[in-house]
Amino acid sequence: MKLKKITLENIRSYEKQEIEFPEGSTLLWGDIGSGKTSILLAIEFALFGLQPGQRGSSLLRNGVEEGKVILEFEVDNQNILIERTLKKSKTIAQDYCSISIDSQKQEISVTELKNKVLELLNYPREFSKKQNLLYKFTVYTPQEQMKEIILQDANSRLDTLRHVFGIDKYKKILENISIISTKLREEKKLKEGMIFNLSSDKNSLELKYSDLEKRKIELLKIEGELNIKIEQRNQVEKEKKAIEEKILEKNKLQQEIEKSRILLSTKEQHIFDTNKSIEQINNQIAESVNLVFNESQVKELENKLKFIQLQKQELNDKMLQISSKIHSLTLKNSENTFVKERISKIEICPTCLQDVAPVYKSNVMNKFDSDTFANVNQINELTLEKQDISKKITSAEIEYSTAQKNINELNILKIRIQGVREKQQSLINLQKQVLSLEKDIDMLKKQIQILKDSVFELSKFDNLFELKQRELNFAQQQEKLSEIKLAELRREIVVFSSQIDELKQRILRTEQVQLELDYLNQLEDWISKKFTPVISYIEKNVMVKLKSEFSNLFSKWFCMLVSDNFNVRLADDFTPIIEQQDYELDYAYLSGGERTAIALAYRLALNQVINSLLSKIKTKDLVILDEPTDGFSDQQLDKMRDVLQQLNVAQLIIVSHEQKMESFVENVIKFRKEKGLSVKD
Repeated sequence: MKLKKITLENIRSYEKQEIEFPEGSTLLWGDIGSGKTSILLAIEFALFGLQPGQRGSSLLRNGVEEGKVILEFEVDNQNILIERTLKKSKTIAQDYCSISIDSQKQEISVTELKNKVLELLNYPREFSKKQNLLYKFTVYTPQEQMKEIILQDANSRLDTLRHVFGIDKYKKILENISIISTKLREEKKLKEGMIFNLSSDKNSLELKYSDLEKRKIELLKIEGELNIKIEQRNQVEKEKKAIEEKILEKNKLQQEIEKSRILLSTKEQHIFDTNKSIEQINNQIAESVNLVFNESQVKELENKLKFIQLQKQELNDKMLQISSKIHSLTLKNSENTFVKERISKIEICPTCLQDVAPVYKSNVMNKFDSDTFANVNQINELTLEKQDISKKITSAEIEYSTAQKNINELNILKIRIQGVREKQQSLINLQKQVLSLEKDIDMLKKQIQILKDSVFELSKFDNLFELKQRELNFAQQQEKLSEIKLAELRREIVVFSSQIDELKQRILRTEQVQLELDYLNQLEDWISKKFTPVISYIEKNVMVKLKSEFSNLFSKWFCMLVSDNFNVRLADDFTPIIEQQDYELDYAYLSGGERTAIALAYRLALNQVINSLLSKIKTKDLVILDEPTDGFSDQQLDKMRDVLQQLNVAQLIIVSHEQKMESFVENVIKFRKEKGLSVKD
């Protein structure tokens, strides 16, 4: 990996600044607070975003709403351009992310961008959730943070280094083994409880098999008995059915007797009714013997009706004429009265428009009065005449009604005389019917007697039917009892079979649990006696090897920075041991320069060990040192030149405010503060 250029907008003390990074060693120089470290923080933010616990306010310049970092670098001859922005709302958070690889731009999420960067740098996948530990300990670790690691307690330091070396998996494996062992013991205890009844279940299964066989033998016996009872019941049913047919035959004969009796009764009633009708007809004939009908009298009365009808028509026509005249005269009088009233009111003649004299009006009105009077007299005369005609019409109607009544009586007499002949013929027919009915009655009486004899012969089957019915009921009862016993036995067999199946399944499951328990015992034994010792041995050997290499490199770098009267090494827990003239010195009693030398030597040794261990990561040729000479004496500063030459990396970036460091590097970028803003010279 090679850094090429970074652009900052509203990042910490920078308003807008672009910095290019040349190859080789570069010094970012400036007074304390001039903004040098902000460049390193911006590089880390561009690569990995905000870290857990890191606030956006630590990067965004005060008083602004948005900030941006654009970082350009090169990996495996690919030109990479990353852009990240910060935006202020309720909080300050990452707002936009993009990455361009050889000018192919992608806008992706914060997490996707971090994973993409880790992929480009060829960092192991497990480091994606380790808060950039690998980057911090191979590329950029603030000097004070390295001192904190050195001062940590032994267990915390070992955990940190395990993370950095990527071998914390061994500890996690051992921790997981402990959890698994606990779970295995719990599972074993549970399964031991589950197989507690296995022996008793097997004994129960044998007993149930024995009981089931006994019931199957008994079932065959009862099925044979049931078949015999079914045959017996079928035989009784056949015999009963034959008797039922005889009884049905008897019932049919009894029904025939009843029908014959009803028919006999009907015919006897018919003879009685017929004789009564004959008697009535004879009486009617006797009453009608003396009746005489006169046809001429009927014709005379019919002529009289026609004459009266003509008279009534003439009187009605005359009545209509008189009524019409009366109505006409009444209308004329009404018109005269109306005209008279109008004339009495006329003052000027509507025709000649001259005044109408009262005398003239009086003469005209007298003329109307005279006409009206004449009309009234005529109406009275016509009314009297109308009344006379009305009386004549009433008299004619009475006479007409009397004649009509006489004609009706004569017609009735004619019909009665004609009915006597018909009744005489009907009388003959009725007498013949009586003779026929009497013959039918004799035949029916004989038939009834024959049927009674047959019914008597068949009555003996009634008692036989009752006996067979009782015999059938008993057979059915015995068959039902056998069926119930058979059903109960079958149900018991089903229940026993079900219990056996359930017991077999339970035994199979328990045996499976037994196998699982055996496996768990073997697994626990393998984990505790084989796997755990192997993992512990591997971790111990790895840590021993790392500690040995780490200790040699740490001693090498430290000896280059301080005088030869010190002897340094690392303890098994990677704690720096500083000895002088066979006396061990406490870190807290060292000078500031010596403590810085220890931190720098620890940092450089750690860098080389990691790059050696993870040889394929793409950041091994880039080292960033932040104030590596803090507290150094002039003599130590001079030795820093040898240290930098020994690093042998493609790109080295150093942040320092020491003027003397300028002669140790190939490139110098200077920074200063103007009106509170950091700018590059």
